[in-house]
Amino acid sequence: MKNKLIALIFMVLTFGQAWSKDVTVLSQSSEAADGLDLMAVSELFKETPNLEEFEKSLNDPNIGINNLDLDNNGYVDFIRVVEDAVEDTRIIILQAALGEDEFQDVATIEVEKSGNDYNLQVRGNVIVYGPDYYIAPSVVRIATWPILGWIYRPVYRPYRSTFYFGYYPRWWKPFSPVHVNVYRTRTVTFTKRNTFVVTKTNRVKTVNKVTYKPSNSSKVTRTVGVKKTTTNGKTTTAVGVKKTRTTAIGNTVTTKKGVKRTNNKNTGTKTTTKGVRKTKTNKDGSKTKVKKTKKTKKKD
Repeated sequence: MKNKLIALIFMVLTFGQAWSKDVTVLSQSSEAADGLDLMAVSELFKETPNLEEFEKSLNDPNIGINNLDLDNNGYVDFIRVVEDAVEDTRIIILQAALGEDEFQDVATIEVEKSGNDYNLQVRGNVIVYGPDYYIAPSVVRIATWPILGWIYRPVYRPYRSTFYFGYYPRWWKPFSPVHVNVYRTRTVTFTKRNTFVVTKTNRVKTVNKVTYKPSNSSKVTRTVGVKKTTTNGKTTTAVGVKKTRTTAIGNTVTTKKGVKRTNNKNTGTKTTTKGVRKTKTNKDGSKTKVKKTKKTKKKD
């Protein structure tokens, strides 16, 4: 039965016609969130006095907010910070250095100022977090945050990290990511404060003033397929995502995730089935596969 469920879920990946590159529509809790929780990042941003300290704290293994290994080389990626601005709009880019001239934007912190009021959001990169994934303050007035005073200081000069792949600060050394359960324990001191909320709404409208084109690495790719069917009062939506990474030693790791949601008007039940298949292809052609499924049902 489990094999049939997996086959049904991932049929979308193989045969679906509604494909588009570099997009995912899975839930907001993804593998990336397991490696870089944007709620924790937002709390850290709120507390730090300037972007240089923010970059240092973000990559500090003792603080433990960054647990992201996008290229799957067994080490946490160093995330550099780059700032840009037009008039009273600021965009702060969090960017993983994955190779020589190889960058993957992870998220942007977007701020706009109108008089004495500020508006802020953290936007997850669509390849890493999926579309329309925003973190926003749950309070209206944020003008007292120390970093906002620094960003909007009278003599403005954008902060641009001097670090890149192979050239890191002296205090930073490569370290291995921890298990997701350990990571969530580390970051709970940040995420439990309820200062921020997850939303699908873009709240910083003037960010379009800043000419920004996301940097996306060939080492991090996603493909998504969507299929919707209605039969005898049952509406089923199946979504599949395929993600491929190449490790430092040349192995290829392909992760396929599928979600099938069925609304049955006849019985008033909603059924969600999730499946994950991970395939590791070694350079010698041998493959290792792992499959998991989870099914939940609830009444309307």
